[in-house]
Amino acid sequence: MTDRHTVVFQPSGSRGEVPGGVHLRSAARSLGVEIESVCAEIATCGKCLVLIEDGTRAGVASMIDHVTPMGPAERDFLGKRAGTWERMGYDTDRLRLSCQARVCGDVVVFVPERSRGNRQIVRKEPTDRAIEVRPAVRWYYLELDPPSLEDPLGDVERLAAGLIEARARIDTGAEPTDPGEITVDLPVLRRMAAVLRGGDWKVSVAVRKDREIIDIRPGYHDEAYGAAVDLGSTAIALYLCDLTTGEVVAAESMMNPQTAYGDDVMTRITHQMMDPDGLEALRSAAVGAVNTLLERAIGDREAADVLDVVVVGNTTMHHLFLGLTAQHLGTAPFVPTVQRALDLTAGAVGLAVNPSVNVHLLPIAAGFVGADTTGVLLAEEPHRRDEQRLIIDVGTNAELVLGNREELLCTSTPTGPAFEGAHIEYGMRAAPGAIERVGIDSATLEPSYSVIPDPGGEPGLAKGICGSAIIDAVAEMFRVGIIDAHGRFVEGIESPRIRRGDLGWEYVLAGEEETTIGRDIPITIQDVRQVQLAKAALYAAARVLLREAGLDRPDEIVLAGAFGAGIDPTHALLLGMIPDCPVEAVHAVGNAAGDGARIALLNRYRREEAAEVVGRLRRVELPVDPEFQQEFLAALELPHATHSFSSVGPLLPDA
Repeated sequence: MTDRHTVVFQPSGSRGEVPGGVHLRSAARSLGVEIESVCAEIATCGKCLVLIEDGTRAGVASMIDHVTPMGPAERDFLGKRAGTWERMGYDTDRLRLSCQARVCGDVVVFVPERSRGNRQIVRKEPTDRAIEVRPAVRWYYLELDPPSLEDPLGDVERLAAGLIEARARIDTGAEPTDPGEITVDLPVLRRMAAVLRGGDWKVSVAVRKDREIIDIRPGYHDEAYGAAVDLGSTAIALYLCDLTTGEVVAAESMMNPQTAYGDDVMTRITHQMMDPDGLEALRSAAVGAVNTLLERAIGDREAADVLDVVVVGNTTMHHLFLGLTAQHLGTAPFVPTVQRALDLTAGAVGLAVNPSVNVHLLPIAAGFVGADTTGVLLAEEPHRRDEQRLIIDVGTNAELVLGNREELLCTSTPTGPAFEGAHIEYGMRAAPGAIERVGIDSATLEPSYSVIPDPGGEPGLAKGICGSAIIDAVAEMFRVGIIDAHGRFVEGIESPRIRRGDLGWEYVLAGEEETTIGRDIPITIQDVRQVQLAKAALYAAARVLLREAGLDRPDEIVLAGAFGAGIDPTHALLLGMIPDCPVEAVHAVGNAAGDGARIALLNRYRREEAAEVVGRLRRVELPVDPEFQQEFLAALELPHATHSFSSVGPLLPDA
């Protein structure tokens, strides 16, 4: 095996050619991807577990036969643990130990989070927002009279009467409730008799919306937590909140393990359609990830004290999390199975908390404008404002909302994975070693950049370039005249940084002595094209919304999402990625979808508001809009064809 083969490691997106015969862990190391191992690569620790992709992923035709067959040691190790891997949601037919499997063909390899030596930094911290705390669940402490021959009332009826009395004492404005309206979930009902008598008829009950008893404990108990979950296509975040104070007591995040099945939602929809077990694999991956984050966030607390869960996510993630087919989202008219808000039990969903706990999913706004956008609306409240705000949640699929208290328009557009670092020659996600900020000196054309450090460490050498830096780099190359308005390299520039590479003209951002991969990291002409395609789709979608609203420009642009927080507004405007707007009117708000989930978790009445706002949204369909394609083609230029620029010289050919 002496030929060279293309290997892609997900979710980092790192790719390169390696000689046939090297084992996957060595291939990963050569591409700057660190995979754990503590057994000196003798197949005894299992820390280097990976999954081999099956099918075309990231432009590579991958299959299990493109690595060498298992040897006895690996087969023995994995075979003994097959049940464990299955319970974790892994396809055991695709599992390999990277220290044993050797490359013999082009292959795409997914590295689970547990195996990553360099874990991606997932920036989905909660922002500081004032939230009125009015949770859906609260504890009531009851001291009941025990039954007797003179008073043989049933346990549930006795508890319901005591609850109504306690509510009246605590909240004099509470609506009268008939004892018959109090419901008890079956798992609680099964424990009730023992808890009442074991607690000497002094118990605490957790009550949802003043009518549904979801837990019962002997004696006094008041610990109450809730989980707000943001199911992103790339990353999943969970915020554990105190339901009494509203405080975020723990925040956890991780890469979405569904990236093993595709970087973007359309690829995952295709996987679900083509693989009979695809839907269950995708559901299991999402639910398993949330359970992992729950376990981390709960820590030394009791899982049974998590009494409420709110989930947001784009439409595809919403469906796959519930095990609903996403097939019909992949074809016109892109109709979801369900659009309204849902209330399900944790037991039905598969979350590792009290099975009676309610899981609330905010309503889907429209088509691909999902429940994550609904969360953004709750957090940013354009429906309460006079100014025209354009809210953009940037990712592999961008959702846009434009309007104010008078009218709200929404749409979505695929932008591709370039903004996440994928499909960029040396692209990677925001992990230690990724270049995240770029500037270029206009006189010398020499670059300056910053690298994401290891957590708690100092910035080191570069391994690749992530999405925010790709935007910076292309914008800077345009600003200083390295590329022209068409995205082509300009002829006649004397700089050792500009050269013809294997893929055409390129600009060397970091020399090999500045990297850990032993190679230069350039921005290639193909990278520029990927950014042009992505930014054109985003800009064209925004222009269509502005036209529909009768506006030339918005009063304010809000960039939502973890990636939006990393975008330099000046560079976004310079590229024509967002509509023309004063730079001071462009704001990043972080993970507004996750904040919206927290708002809905901590205030039950805001859930009703979310449904009302979604009912007011007017959906604009880009595929049938006669001007969208024209806007898209015009937006391929830098910043876009509605602007004119003086010539910066004759052009070099693209390749």
